[in-house]
Amino acid sequence: MATTQNLAKTLFKSADKLRKNIDAAEYKHIVLGLVFLKYISDSFQVIFDIVQNEGGDTEDRDEYHAHNAFFVPPKSRWDYIMSQAKQSNIGTILDKAMQEIEQENASLKGVLPKVYAKENLDSIALGGLIDLLSNQSLQGDSVHNNDILGHIFEYFLGEFALSEGKKGGQFYTPKSVVELLVACLEPYKGRVFDPCCGSGGMFVQSEAFVQSHQGKIDDISIYGQESNQTTWRLAKMNLAIRQIDSSQVEWNSEGSFLNDAHKDLKADFIIANPPFNDSDYGGELLENDGRWKFGIPPSGNANYAWIQHFIYHLAPQGRAGFVLAKGSLTSNTSSEGQIRKNLIESNLIECIINLPAKLFLNTQIPACLWFIRRGKNHPNTLFIDARNCGQLINRKNRILCQKDIETIAETYHKWQNNAGYEDIKGFCKSASIEEIAKLGFVLTPGRYVGLAEDEQDFDFESEFSRLKTELEKQIAQEQILSEKILQNLALLGGENK
Repeated sequence: MATTQNLAKTLFKSADKLRKNIDAAEYKHIVLGLVFLKYISDSFQVIFDIVQNEGGDTEDRDEYHAHNAFFVPPKSRWDYIMSQAKQSNIGTILDKAMQEIEQENASLKGVLPKVYAKENLDSIALGGLIDLLSNQSLQGDSVHNNDILGHIFEYFLGEFALSEGKKGGQFYTPKSVVELLVACLEPYKGRVFDPCCGSGGMFVQSEAFVQSHQGKIDDISIYGQESNQTTWRLAKMNLAIRQIDSSQVEWNSEGSFLNDAHKDLKADFIIANPPFNDSDYGGELLENDGRWKFGIPPSGNANYAWIQHFIYHLAPQGRAGFVLAKGSLTSNTSSEGQIRKNLIESNLIECIINLPAKLFLNTQIPACLWFIRRGKNHPNTLFIDARNCGQLINRKNRILCQKDIETIAETYHKWQNNAGYEDIKGFCKSASIEEIAKLGFVLTPGRYVGLAEDEQDFDFESEFSRLKTELEKQIAQEQILSEKILQNLALLGGENK
């Protein structure tokens, strides 16, 4: 994995040098499209060799469909693209290659980028990118090769999101946050749903979780929806490169509230990162919506609309883990406080995790994780304060390290299974509905976990007294200095007379 990570890092740095004056938001489609073309062509070549060795027709589309592979037309194959890489019209050749692949594979229709013939991308830079992705380090058996390209695609998504900053956060949830959600939910088997799926990271990580625990990939099926068509295209490519069935990942411009693409779905797991505090979700058109079982959410903030949308789509024993702005834990705007109270009294809220700052690329708004469960049999709610977790990767961004993820998830699972869980001052607390009611149904973990032992040893009174004494001394010294200055000025005034 470390070798693949280093390869991805090296490739990205090289690719970024070829970017020149192209904006990262535009450049990502150019680069990721080529990574996908390399993947789809390599996969095709593996089946091509099998069919050829068996004496079959290598140009028969059905042969590839039977092997669950995409058919790639001759002039879309990587060998041909490589042979044309130094041509001045390579951009036009690439656009045509993408079009032909879409024509041959219905599931990719409208997905692939046709952006290579633009004037601001010169043929030399495109040729350089093709050479980069023809790197010998990417060669190998089909499984290994696809795995490498999958990691490269994922790494590139993250790096482009960092490059874009705020805009990047609209299509990408930081990997460490996704890993924490998945580690807590453990989606081994069933239907996994993300109604605001971005570039598909929740699905990729869910599949990776199943694989890493020797589960069967076929035991989970994914359902998604995305309102941004460009982001949806990234998701479709991201999933295809991981050989994940994306046939139930839908796009429509209205979004999940106004045009629910999976109206009848009852999911076993919901994993999501909806837009923080979205004020433009069409709430004024949905006042009598059947999803609002716990109260009508305010039209100016979608947080509690999302929560109820998730609950509506949960199976009888279904579980949801999702990101929200930290304000959702305390807000009493409009009906939000009452909805939160209804959720708590209905014993749906399983766990709340307070996240550290600087995890998200598109906002500095403090964030938290909610975990909700239908059919919850535990009478309490677990609060975890993880604000002190994580490590900075640059001045603006932080990630949760693997140890943090393991510690938080292990605490959650011990509590769930009533197996060795203990409250830890400053970190975790299991609170009853009665305890939450006493605090006005506020869900901020810090209100429940208290201060860590070392913070409790802090003597506030003596420290305050010490600072007060120092301040008084400083004020006295400044007064003495001021008096001397005034005396000197008075003396100077007398001499001038």
